[in-house]
Amino acid sequence: MHKKKSVAVALVSTAIAGVAHAQSSVTLYGLIDAGFGYVNTNQGSRYAMMNGNLNGDRWGLKGAEDLGGGLAAIFQIENGFNVGTGALGQGGREFGRQSWVGLTSASVGTLKLGRQYDPTVDTVQGLTLESVLGSPATTPGDVDNNDNSARISNAIKYVSPLFGGVQFEGLYALNGVAGKPGSGNTYSAAASYTGGPLSIAAGYLHGSNTAATPGALRTTWSGTMDSIFDGPVSNGYQTAASIGIAHVAARYKLSAVTVGAGYSYAAFNADAQSTFKSQEHFNSGKVYALYQLTPSLLGGIGYIYTRSGGDTSATYNQVTAGASYALSKRTDFYAVGAYQHATGTQRTTGGALADAVASVGSYGLAGNGNSQTLVVVGMRHRF
Repeated sequence: MHKKKSVAVALVSTAIAGVAHAQSSVTLYGLIDAGFGYVNTNQGSRYAMMNGNLNGDRWGLKGAEDLGGGLAAIFQIENGFNVGTGALGQGGREFGRQSWVGLTSASVGTLKLGRQYDPTVDTVQGLTLESVLGSPATTPGDVDNNDNSARISNAIKYVSPLFGGVQFEGLYALNGVAGKPGSGNTYSAAASYTGGPLSIAAGYLHGSNTAATPGALRTTWSGTMDSIFDGPVSNGYQTAASIGIAHVAARYKLSAVTVGAGYSYAAFNADAQSTFKSQEHFNSGKVYALYQLTPSLLGGIGYIYTRSGGDTSATYNQVTAGASYALSKRTDFYAVGAYQHATGTQRTTGGALADAVASVGSYGLAGNGNSQTLVVVGMRHRF
């Protein structure tokens, strides 16, 4: 009898030791960003509460389990919402920002399955002014997904280990439609390098629209890549057959000063089911500077030049400036302003040609004619 008890105790002890060795962790986190802003629109001046200006409002869970041998299981689910109304973001999805599971190894790399960001967002976006001053500092109309509006559903992504400061990523998203493997799919690749004060990244994102009923025209964008059509700059091209976006950016830190530059090329390609008939493309050049005035106070200014061509021809000039003051590591106040001027022509959602209308970032607000001014002050808290 005593021998049986000893065996039982030994088995329980072994099980407990195994559980203790296979360490796991789950973290609850989030961010709330709310502000008050002014913007001029084609219907007059607008004063309103504006949310998610520097970062989108969110909460999420992420975790890891040590599987032994340097391998770990990982996951992340992240909900986006509007702090002003409490409404769900990303088209009403419960975990619309991210929802994936995967495996990671320091020597082999990381594999993720689910809804996630594409490699250009992971590598290039963090080197732009948008990563500091938010949506007011992104490309006009967010035509190149600089504001990471689009997540990718049904995606398989691989992230390599670091090799002397170099890292690369690749992603492919399956549409799941029988007999149509290329309809609505997405693929992307990017690489980055960080060495001392210098960081460089470049990548490419391609998203395909789904086919309409034979003989009919598409009416909108759908597929594994979310829509990036947030305003008058690109709304006329949401029936595109595909979108191709190339990014490159560099950042250099020197003491309290950080300078950066970037370039993007976004092409909206037509086919027989599109409401427009020839490719529309946008070339965007970006420069910026940041200055850490004190450990708590950061200021920055940037300029973006965007020119469209192909189906239409328009030019957009935008200046953005702002500052943030940290009350703690988790809470800060900010003020950001942007001015944009547009000339040339755009295609409207209905397919007609019209004078170019200014639209700052991905706010989706039509400017007062060919210019728009946006100013917002707010508070951001992380938990």
